[in-house]
Amino acid sequence: MSSTMSSPRRAPQQERGERRVAQLLDAAASLLAEVGYDAATMTEIADRAKASIGTVYQYFPNKPAIVLALRGQYVAEMEERWTHLNEEAVAEMSAEQIAHRFVELTIGFVDEHPAYFAILDAPVKYKRSPEARNRLRERIAKVFRSKKPTLTQEVAFRLANVSLGIIKGMNKLYAEASSKERQELVKEYKIALAAYLESRLSPSHKDRMQKKSIPRSKS
Repeated sequence: MSSTMSSPRRAPQQERGERRVAQLLDAAASLLAEVGYDAATMTEIADRAKASIGTVYQYFPNKPAIVLALRGQYVAEMEERWTHLNEEAVAEMSAEQIAHRFVELTIGFVDEHPAYFAILDAPVKYKRSPEARNRLRERIAKVFRSKKPTLTQEVAFRLANVSLGIIKGMNKLYAEASSKERQELVKEYKIALAAYLESRLSPSHKDRMQKKSIPRSKS
């Protein structure tokens, strides 16, 4: 499928158009959450959005284009949540608290967006630029370096990559699990991530000596 066929036909130029696109995407997300990608149709999306099928095609040429738009929207929303992590606050957290925060941030997003897994599993090619892909990892690496200043940027980036890998590994299991089992899975992944971060972020002897050598400000 060419990129032309999977891109919106017309970018909304006015507030009214932007609202209409938002309504169409909300309707599509609602439908995808209920019936999945394969069963969802453009006609049903139009019906749910209380729009004509012509209006849907005015902005989106096909179903993959809608999924791509939703996925881009979800990625942006998720990155916005991670961006709000405060380095100074995280520096005061234990490795266990950081792990719990990371897992809860992710699961909170998933629970608020029921279509997340349907969109993630849709057979639609989605490729981000290396710069966009690395933004979140660099953000998390910065958080890790605030926790352990002796980490190099390279090592902190690697820790961020592994941490995200652990969290992403939870997605498939979480999607297939019952409500009760999901709670248990979250506990297990918190334990796994906490153990990893504890082993990598615990203060070294050099860190402790460095902290002791910092002069305290006079009151």
